[in-house]
Amino acid sequence: MDTEEARAIAQTFDPNRLSAGFCENPYDIYAALRTFAPVHRSPDGSYFLSRFADLDEIYRDRTHFSSDKKAVFGPKFGPGSPLYEHHTTSLVFNDPPYHTRVRRQIVGALSPNALRALEPGVTALVDRLLEHLQERQRFDLIEDFAAAIPVEVIGNLLRVPREDRGPLRAWSLAILGALETELTAEQRTRGNQAVVEFTAYLRGLIAERRRRPLGATDLLTRLLQEAELTESELLQNCVFLLNAGHETTTNLIGNGLYLLLNHPDAAGRLRSDPQLIGTAVEECLRLESPNQLGNRLVSQRVTIGAVVLEPNTYLTLCIGAANRDPDEFSDPERFDIARRPNRHLAFAAGAHACAGMGVARLEAQIALSRTVQTLPGLRLTGSATRARRARFRGFLCLPAEVS
Repeated sequence: MDTEEARAIAQTFDPNRLSAGFCENPYDIYAALRTFAPVHRSPDGSYFLSRFADLDEIYRDRTHFSSDKKAVFGPKFGPGSPLYEHHTTSLVFNDPPYHTRVRRQIVGALSPNALRALEPGVTALVDRLLEHLQERQRFDLIEDFAAAIPVEVIGNLLRVPREDRGPLRAWSLAILGALETELTAEQRTRGNQAVVEFTAYLRGLIAERRRRPLGATDLLTRLLQEAELTESELLQNCVFLLNAGHETTTNLIGNGLYLLLNHPDAAGRLRSDPQLIGTAVEECLRLESPNQLGNRLVSQRVTIGAVVLEPNTYLTLCIGAANRDPDEFSDPERFDIARRPNRHLAFAAGAHACAGMGVARLEAQIALSRTVQTLPGLRLTGSATRARRARFRGFLCLPAEVS
């Protein structure tokens, strides 16, 4: 687009009224915003931020910004609704000291030693799934592969019986779908019902774990014994763990496969040099961030990018735009699996950096490296279908075949 068109798009952008093609490719709009309105005032009075430096500063500032969303989620979901109770109780939308207390237990349970212990099981799972793909020859890389991995991993961490894991993905999609900038009545209804069904199931699981505690590697046992949470806090943070561990990791693996299959030179390079898998996953996180949007509430008057922001101003932090900012990343539109440095914000930063980032990286590294090595004849077929979401970027289906 030319300069004047880009300027007009940036000046009139409304995150609550997105164009039909936005979810397919938002990056031209993000570039226009970075250039002409990096601290953009939306029609509803909130601000949409798109520069890397601004987001990095905000994520690391614990004085001027809050993650508490009660004032925002009340009108969005209705005070007292299941969605309101969940999203205002879970770890991600809270400040210290509550956030610190809960996060400490989760991070402690996901230590480097714990991740090393997970690796053989994740590798065996990925190899079984790839064997099934080879047998079928034609399949959906999301339903038959990417989505199956995090459900099993997080299910194992919380020791959810395998026969009970069927509804987890649908519950997760419904609850996280309610966080989209545009929320329909149907999405609200589905999200509320999912919270009710999910917490009802977890009550039984928690009661069983109280009767029969498991070892320190069981995250639920650890939360029961050490986190000093109320019943509601425990329930909602278990919902959060399963949601966060499932949806974004499914998207990371799916987006990574899409990038590699559309860049065969990069896939070939990774196949010949498996040691590149670490930087390859970081580049997938940067270029196609599974979580595209974050939020903060201004708690003290502050200036960002020469714009004065008053207390109670709501901010949308555009991770997808920041991770392609040319002021931070050289040739940012290029997919470079050996990129260094790569200070992307896909997992946010600071005190609210994703507590489960180590697990997500482990799953993606094993899934992408084993796929490249095991299925060199893998190729996409038909049309990849993106989810119609602005906040979470991924695919509904990714048809493929192997020769």
